[in-house]
Amino acid sequence: MGDPKKPKKKYETPRFPWRSDVLESELRLLGEYGLRNKRELWRHRTMLSKFRGIARSLFGMPTSRRKILEKQLLDKLKRLGILSENAVLDDVLDLTVEAILERRLQTLVFRKGLAKSIYQSRQLITHGHIAIDGKKVFSPSYIVPKNEEDKIEYAPTSPLVNPEHPIRAAIEAEAAGGGM
Repeated sequence: MGDPKKPKKKYETPRFPWRSDVLESELRLLGEYGLRNKRELWRHRTMLSKFRGIARSLFGMPTSRRKILEKQLLDKLKRLGILSENAVLDDVLDLTVEAILERRLQTLVFRKGLAKSIYQSRQLITHGHIAIDGKKVFSPSYIVPKNEEDKIEYAPTSPLVNPEHPIRAAIEAEAAGGGM
């Protein structure tokens, strides 16, 4: 069972961490999605690896059991918005880590225009200025389900609710100027 004070590691490190192509791709993703460190990236890669491993194991199962488990896996990925509604099991094997990174709260806040940059979106989330359906979320790595995506807004208690707030004015000026 393990020591309760030492939580289980939720990520796997790369097999060849010093290959220059691996380092470059990790650094590009860290900058593009505003990740704090490589552990965040590795955690999402491990999540993707588990989904793909389940999909691979389903191909070898008898059809009666496979249908049930396949439906559960596809429903979960569709609910999270990682797969489209008409996706099949083969699409799970074609997933990339970018599909999961696009579903993070930090990325969605930036894409919705609630922050000037991906880094500012992380700051607004950790400082409690962002809420989903009126409930504050403090984790930038929260994977937003498809049904909650349109409920992302400024927290009701945040000063950013006021449209005349200087940060909101700067964000709207940036959006109007097309600065991205």
